[in-house]
Order: sequence, then C-alpha cells, then structure tokens
Amino acid sequence: MKHTFYILFISTMLLTGCTTTQLVDHWKNPDIDRYEPQKVLVVGLTSNTEARKKFELKLKEELEARGSEAVTSLTIFDPSLRTEKMTASELKTIENKLIEDGFDTILLTKIIGVGDKIQYKENYHAYDETYRKFSNEYLKYQDIYYNPDYYDSYTIYHSETSMYCICPTKDRELLWKGYIDIIDPTSVEESVTDYVYMAIAVLEHEQLIKSKPAMPKEKKETKEELIN
Repeated sequence: MKHTFYILFISTMLLTGCTTTQLVDHWKNPDIDRYEPQKVLVVGLTSNTEARKKFELKLKEELEARGSEAVTSLTIFDPSLRTEKMTASELKTIENKLIEDGFDTILLTKIIGVGDKIQYKENYHAYDETYRKFSNEYLKYQDIYYNPDYYDSYTIYHSETSMYCICPTKDRELLWKGYIDIIDPTSVEESVTDYVYMAIAVLEHEQLIKSKPAMPKEKKETKEELIN
C-alpha cells in the first residue's frame, strides 16, 4: 500500500508541471539501504541518435550536480559504428575495463514496450528469475539499436531504467529498476528532460544517489553598493 501511495504521490507532484512521463512501478534491492555512486556509465538504448545523446548528456548533468562523476556510453562504445551485435565476451571485456577505470555503477535505460500491445514486465516482483546483471540485460535488448521501427508507430512508450553495481569487491548486481511511461511525446528535448527528472526524483527518494545541494542564497546588493 505504501509503495502504491508513493508512486501516486511522486507522479502527481511531477505531473503538476505538465510532464510527459508517468512513474508506473519501481523496485529497490532489499539488501541495499543507501548507495552513493562515485563513477557512473550512462547508457541509453535507442536507435534514435539525437534522443540518445540528449538523454545521456542530461542524465550526466544531473548526476554530476549531485556529486557523482558520470560518463556517456557514446564516449566508450557506439553500436552505430558496428555492423554486428556485441557478443557476451566483448561486453564482459568492456565491463572489466570499466572497473579498471574506476566505474562502480551503470544506469541503463531502454524502451521495452509500446502501447498496450507488448507485455513489458515479466513476473515483476520475482527478481530472482529476471535479468539481474547488466550484461545479460544489454544483450537481451540490444536489438533496439538495429531495428529503427521498434516503436515508431505508437504514442505511449514503456521504458525501463536499471541501476547496476559493478563494484569489484561485490557481486555485479541490480540495485534498482524503474518503469516509466512516456506519454504522447512531441518533443525529444521535453521528453528527455521530463524522463530524467522523474528518474532522478525516485533515485533520490530511495537514497540511491545523493540529493542535489541547495543553492546558496544570492547576496542582495544594497542601494549604496549599486550606486558605488
């Protein structure tokens, strides 16, 4: 009941700003109380290059405003430059290289369903039976890169964002997964901004990222200072 109330509350708060996104459901690893990512790889799985760049850069900006170092996936690997899908072995090599370079977190976002014609949540609360590793999930959904018509004919996009820990001293596990609908998008810029704000708000609430520091109040100039 609390979970349902929270979803309704945060969605209502954001919808008052005429957002194009709606939080459908989300899950947090019960073994994790608080988490503070130090270096994050931001991955947007979409064949729309413009949307991917805008999304990854916007999420990078918001994470860095909260004290985390963030890097977009386009600077590390770009599927658009490949003619074949990435293999499990290649992705494993990339994961190991990320750990060597100090990354501890991956945020993966993708469109996983369209309209009401595709079931995009399988046994939602039974996470022991779902994809718990970044590499498994990436390999399952990378077809999105190679099929531009994957969701072009629909006005509601069912999306999913997953946060993975790739810390070398821990199991590479799923920390959080959120399902967010993008409703009747007309502007890439608007939809990207709304989506990022929604995801960040939930991650902050779940204490999986730091809160954004409050901006210091600007010093008001006195009349004398303005004159001088």
